[in-house]
Amino acid sequence: MDSQDTQKSFKAGDIIMSQGESGACAYIIEEGQVAILIERDGVTQEVGTRGPGTIIGEMAIVDDAPRTATIKAIKDCEMLEITSEDFTQRLKTSDPVIQMITQVILTRYRDTLTRAEILGESLTYPPPETMERNYAARTDVVESVKIANEFKAALDNGALDMHYQPIIDLAKGHVVGFEALMRWTHPEQGFISPGVFIPIAEKSGLIVEASKWALEESCHALKRIESKVKSVAPLHMSVNFSSHDFAEADFVTGVLGTIEKCGVNPEQVKLEITERLLIQQPDNAKDTLQACCDAGMGIAIDDFGTGYSSLSYLYYFPIDVLKIDQSFIRVMYKDERSLELVKSIIGLGKNLNMKIVAEGVENIEEARLLQDMGCDTAQGYYFARPVSEDDVVDMLLNWEPLKLSA
Repeated sequence: MDSQDTQKSFKAGDIIMSQGESGACAYIIEEGQVAILIERDGVTQEVGTRGPGTIIGEMAIVDDAPRTATIKAIKDCEMLEITSEDFTQRLKTSDPVIQMITQVILTRYRDTLTRAEILGESLTYPPPETMERNYAARTDVVESVKIANEFKAALDNGALDMHYQPIIDLAKGHVVGFEALMRWTHPEQGFISPGVFIPIAEKSGLIVEASKWALEESCHALKRIESKVKSVAPLHMSVNFSSHDFAEADFVTGVLGTIEKCGVNPEQVKLEITERLLIQQPDNAKDTLQACCDAGMGIAIDDFGTGYSSLSYLYYFPIDVLKIDQSFIRVMYKDERSLELVKSIIGLGKNLNMKIVAEGVENIEEARLLQDMGCDTAQGYYFARPVSEDDVVDMLLNWEPLKLSA
């Protein structure tokens, strides 16, 4: 999909949408101006205009009803498209109260339009265009839609990359596996942080396709890496998944199909999930995780200690890896409570026969302290940054086992 597929251009005089037709999309106006025309009893009347920073066509994508007005460009326009599918996905994953209120407000608005005898805008309030523009200015909705559209284009065009951060056995000093991390270099903006595009991909539902791509790419990479470095023991690959992925009915089938297609063993794949996922959909998550576990895959809880951290779910769910969040690792030497928390997590994991991974290790002192506390494995900039597949191969071919003992 080219960039013009997400940004639409209209010339002055173009009919952008027609009253009575079904609506497959809405638009955010970035440049230009449009007129809103309503036909009643054979008479067409202009009832308003909209300009940059406002939205048109939104009613039809909310309730899948016909367009209530015709929109005509009165100046050349550049618009950002919001598809009905995109909006439906976002609404589906929003809070149920927001879903209900959105539908109620629209129903009442349509009823008001139907019963209104006089078309016009109240002088009591600012013009709707001004109110919409002010609202848009207070939110990041325009930028969010832009990034979502451009992320979809990057996904469709193969413009995303996977990088792999080594996970190190602290006792033996060698690489045992990797965490697969998605990377996006925008053609104009350059590197875009996953902290920016991943939440937007989740909200838009694009994360499902992105996760499928990431799993397949990572498993293929793992197979290629192993064939080039001739590793003695099988390496593993940890891949992140969201609650949106787990909501898919064919999630387990899809994951197993991808693993089989790539020719790796299920035991070499670990699903990384967050504590939030377990809390949001506990029953579905348990069944899904159990099916993955039965197939041989490992289950890792990412950023352990930063979320709900309920001890009950460590018993309830088939978890075999705890990843200690880097925020605790960074302050172990400065904060006694963080140090005790890390010790407790390691002890808890050991007692439950789980493996422990420490994230964000940045110096040898942290690595040695973790080793002394009995932590199994670690990842972080001290060992290696996330790198491309080619760099992983070079790294492993020249890897010297780390000696952490003083």
